[in-house]
Amino acid sequence: MQKPNLSLPRRSFALKMLTFGTLGALGGLGGFARPVSAKTGADLLLATNAPAKFNPADYLVSEKLDGVRAIWDGSVLKFRSGRPVAAPAWFLAKLPKTPLDGELWLGRGRFDEVSGMVRKSQPADADWQQINYILFELPGGEGDFTARYNRIRLLTRGTAWDRLQPAVQVRIPTREGVQSELKRVVAAGGEGLMLHRASSPYVTGRSDALLKLKPVADAEAEVVGYIAGKGKFDGMLGALEVKTEGGQRFRLGTGFSDEQRKTPPAIGSTVTYTYRDLTPSGKPRFASFLREFKEP
Repeated sequence: MQKPNLSLPRRSFALKMLTFGTLGALGGLGGFARPVSAKTGADLLLATNAPAKFNPADYLVSEKLDGVRAIWDGSVLKFRSGRPVAAPAWFLAKLPKTPLDGELWLGRGRFDEVSGMVRKSQPADADWQQINYILFELPGGEGDFTARYNRIRLLTRGTAWDRLQPAVQVRIPTREGVQSELKRVVAAGGEGLMLHRASSPYVTGRSDALLKLKPVADAEAEVVGYIAGKGKFDGMLGALEVKTEGGQRFRLGTGFSDEQRKTPPAIGSTVTYTYRDLTPSGKPRFASFLREFKEP
């Protein structure tokens, strides 16, 4: 079993940045966002795991930050739960009146440290002087995500405070490019990538408008049976029943093309699958067919 050494240093840009746009295209300074009440997890945008197949050209890509999510309603900074964050008055005074959504972040691999800092009932100035507020959304903002991102960039430039920053979003039009970015982020100590649909209006709840892509492991298993397809896969393969070298049996039902469902790998052949992690019993979670394994 091998986990790929699957990165986006904050400003590594052989990639094309989004253009800043014009004030006219952004609707002027008055178009940042409509006033909204403080958000909680139920009415915030929440990411779904990236499916096996998606079109990366539809999304803007940023690094998945290992920080603490914080929502600013224009006067109060709150955790995702809705509980107020005990931030120093001077920190809050630097924030604009525009509602914001982002992460309180120290740096890669420092989640436990920043979590401890921001959850103190009495904030320590020395702590908060290190903390960045990285913005990735404007709650209630008008227009599509591309327009909202450009407004975030304009807003952070206007504050001239280096602790308030946009989550850098880039266009990566190919799956190979996305995987390359994922490798660079993880190699540098990051968690993974976030993909926000560029054309999406502001939405809340669990939505495929926002995808999270984290490293996956891969492994091999022997094909030991077939499960017939149903519905649109009627008459084709529904899933492969496979067995790992350690004797674990499970089904692989995703990741196949229609052609592979019509002519699946033979019984006794070896396939490579990807997965996120393992259950307590040792079975792979979110297992997906990758390819038929063939000896070189």
